[in-house]
Amino acid sequence: MSTLLSHIRNYISRLYFPSIRAIDIVEILIIACLIYFFMAWIQRTRAYTLLKGILIVVLFIIVANIFQMTTILWITQRLASVALLAIVIIFQPELRKALESLGNRTILSSIIPFDTSGDRSERFSDHTISEIVRAVNEMSEVRTGALIVMEQNILLDEFVNTGIILDAEVSTQLLINIFEHNTPLHDGAVIIRGDRVTSATCYLPLSDNARINKKFGTRHRAGLGISEVSDAFTIIVSEETGRVSYAYMGVLTTGVTASGLREQLHQFQKRTVKAGEDRRIRIRKGQKKDEE
Repeated sequence: MSTLLSHIRNYISRLYFPSIRAIDIVEILIIACLIYFFMAWIQRTRAYTLLKGILIVVLFIIVANIFQMTTILWITQRLASVALLAIVIIFQPELRKALESLGNRTILSSIIPFDTSGDRSERFSDHTISEIVRAVNEMSEVRTGALIVMEQNILLDEFVNTGIILDAEVSTQLLINIFEHNTPLHDGAVIIRGDRVTSATCYLPLSDNARINKKFGTRHRAGLGISEVSDAFTIIVSEETGRVSYAYMGVLTTGVTASGLREQLHQFQKRTVKAGEDRRIRIRKGQKKDEE
């Protein structure tokens, strides 16, 4: 028995137990969060299918290495130098969207006090909210398809330029007339900045979210897509059913009532105002620090 205990003590004494600091625990938690968000992002995009294909190739290479398939291993070694570049090219659209999403987060504005990406954002009035809700409600009753994008802090100039510039005050009659069937401006999205309709017939990026229900068509995918790459609030009216939906920060909410839409617009209005006030405070602090 004593011999057994002696062997156990000798074995334990040879084991290496690294000292764990508080910063090590923080580092592990950060890495775990990054891996979790990376896997969640992968699963929401087409990159998940591409990743499975890459894993199959890696598994095939491991099998080739086990059975010493020299020709395949030789080809693999020659292609290894360009494999990283090929992965970047293959995942280029997904990587770009991930970086855009990271840059659009409000945390960036708190880190960079002089971020002016949304300096031109304006507050839309209660009158504009009433006009939009009335127009959406009337279009919903007659099943007129509509796609209305309300800009917040991230400027949508690249999408504004794809349409026809209007620069008109928001009104119920204007929105209904734009989306009326067989009119020159009915196809595409309307972008609203502040209390004015900047342009119509705008082209929006389609969402790549594989989990979106197949019953939703191009209009819903476009509304969800613009909400994934910006902080805009998008209102969608289905041409088939007349149901009203809205998309914000990559989340699509369907079956919205007129009162529910009005409430969401008021909340969105408050967020826009708060973001503008926070930005002015940061700029004032920066100017004061420069003066000192």
